[in-house]
Amino acid sequence: MSGHSKWAGIKHKKAKVDAQRGRAFTKLIREITVAARVGGGDPTGNPRLRLAIEKAKAVNMPQDNIQRGILKGTGELPGVSYEEYVYEGYGPGGVAVLLEVLTDNKNRTAPEFRKVFSKYGGNLGESGCVAWLFEKKGLIQVETATVDEDRLLGVALEAGAEDVRRSDNTFEIITAPKDLERVKESLAKEKIEIADGEVTMLPQNTIRLEGKQAQQMLQLMEAFEEHDDVQHVYANFDIPEEIMAAVTG
Repeated sequence: MSGHSKWAGIKHKKAKVDAQRGRAFTKLIREITVAARVGGGDPTGNPRLRLAIEKAKAVNMPQDNIQRGILKGTGELPGVSYEEYVYEGYGPGGVAVLLEVLTDNKNRTAPEFRKVFSKYGGNLGESGCVAWLFEKKGLIQVETATVDEDRLLGVALEAGAEDVRRSDNTFEIITAPKDLERVKESLAKEKIEIADGEVTMLPQNTIRLEGKQAQQMLQLMEAFEEHDDVQHVYANFDIPEEIMAAVTG
């Protein structure tokens, strides 16, 4: 899972920079709108909406923007209708790539994604070609410098976490998707600071990349992250820390 974890850490650090350019706001507003449309506008009874609002607040999105997104989702304000799709493909070295997409024009997205894959040594695949390589899980990240490992282990497992792992400078707490909120609440009660926490798709195995393939893979990830229609991009690569740092700056 190390490639996934390192990329998640990079994304977290970039979030506020992205927000200044408006990209993070665009993606989060779409997620808030769709979450409200699917599960209702009350975050207390809609975990997906509650998580989207948390992420919006983390990048300092104004409350007015959040509220407008909710009202568009519930139909109380007019807005664009976004649909959810999953696209799958392969990156350099046969790395599995899974894209979760919100778009108002499916006819536009597939050709654009095919072009991005091709540019960085990959190809768009058929539905179902790589999804089986991933498992939906809750993933909470806590910086190692902020908490004692034994204490974190005790609190997380008592709250229902499946596993706690160490990866570089973070602890990763793995949960069933339905248990994510309960574990986060337990950590908060114990004053354990969470760096990030979301439902994600974890790869069940990884492919190690170096050299040109590593660089292409990171460029591919970056290109999809920057595409407005892509909400999440998952991949099962593992790139050594020093190469990751050199490429990402």
